[in-house]
Amino acid sequence: MVYWHGGLKCWVHGTGALGCLPQKLSIPRDDDSALAGNGCLKTYNAAAREFNAQLGAACRRLRQRMADAAVVFTDVYAAKYDLVANHTLHGIERPLMACCGNGGPPYNYNHFKMCMSAEMELCDMGARFASWDGVHYTEAANAIVAARVLTGEYSTPPVRFASLVNSTAVPNDG
Repeated sequence: MVYWHGGLKCWVHGTGALGCLPQKLSIPRDDDSALAGNGCLKTYNAAAREFNAQLGAACRRLRQRMADAAVVFTDVYAAKYDLVANHTLHGIERPLMACCGNGGPPYNYNHFKMCMSAEMELCDMGARFASWDGVHYTEAANAIVAARVLTGEYSTPPVRFASLVNSTAVPNDG
């Protein structure tokens, strides 16, 4: 582990809202009862939240064991879910549709045709989608999520990322 070699600052981020990815949403299902109100898959998001809860608990235990280190857990799920749930506030027009893909609305994702293959159309650089290829976020979406994450609003302990880089202080919430 990096700690045993002198690393005293560690930023750990959880997973995003997997149930909101076009790749997952395009998996055939019998009906839409598996979807939450915002159109995301409930089971995938529940699994992501549980993963993050356990990862956050592991980070808490590490902070207790390594009191001289900064172990910061960042809940990326909350930031990415907010981007989908409140997409119009963030200027995102299509939160659940892949920008580069195949198949058209509602998800524009085909499991058998990868983005960037010859038959795919590339996205307009100004397009306001959350997902580039059904899995990865667009530059616009990443900028929104990054700006929010860097504030420390989604971190435990609540610390701005810049303070981990520019300071010798070690935040610790026990």
